[in-house]
Amino acid sequence: MAEGRLAGRTALVTGASRGIGAVIAERFAAEGAAVAVSARTAEPDDHTLPGSLRETVDRIVAAGGRAVAVPADLALPDDRERLVTEVEAALGPVDVLVNNAAVTWFQPVADFTAKRRQLMFEVQVFAPMDLARRVLLGMAAAGQGWICNISSGAARHPTVPPDPARRPGGTVYGMCKAALERLSTGLAAEVWADNVAVNALSPSRVVPTPGTRFHHLVRDDPDQVVEPPEVMAEAALALCSGSPKSLTGRGAYSQQLLAELGIT
Repeated sequence: MAEGRLAGRTALVTGASRGIGAVIAERFAAEGAAVAVSARTAEPDDHTLPGSLRETVDRIVAAGGRAVAVPADLALPDDRERLVTEVEAALGPVDVLVNNAAVTWFQPVADFTAKRRQLMFEVQVFAPMDLARRVLLGMAAAGQGWICNISSGAARHPTVPPDPARRPGGTVYGMCKAALERLSTGLAAEVWADNVAVNALSPSRVVPTPGTRFHHLVRDDPDQVVEPPEVMAEAALALCSGSPKSLTGRGAYSQQLLAELGIT
């Protein structure tokens, strides 16, 4: 770990109690990063879905890594500010930020409440923007930094007439991810001179996680082609350890990115 690609760096991964976020946190720790993990689910009994921050930290520590848990509700601006403050106090300035946290409902626009719409944008768009603002000063002072925003193929425009295989009720989710990708490319241009990379990363296929299973995106179908979360973790590692001047401003898909970089 002392010689890993992220040795000596501090990483903050949100939405790291389960699924893609947890696997990214573990992969980064295996490459030497001191990892701060954040989510609302601190303990195993705090949520109906499996996974918690304590379990993620325990796995990292058992493997010889260093990690701290900082529970936070990213829908709350005060929690977003507190999160970065506590991470910096525990581990030092953040070198790598992975914005993975999400809260999602799949409903037609006609049925979507203002409260749910606002909550989704707070967590999936405004929180990544706020966390980026809070870590960018330290990254600029250090002369380098990496921000990876986890997106989705839902950001792409749907076809009309619609593809029957596309998940219905995904308009608001797609809006959030499209906004996140535009934030990523715009911010990448703004901070390029500071040697800070900003990218958006999406899975090439649906990833089996507690969340995607809950939303029935993973079907009980042996013919469904899925992507292990480890693929996303490897792609995130590539984006967060590459040259900030050249590997930035991307709306990347995991398997295509790894193939492009020759990573198997």
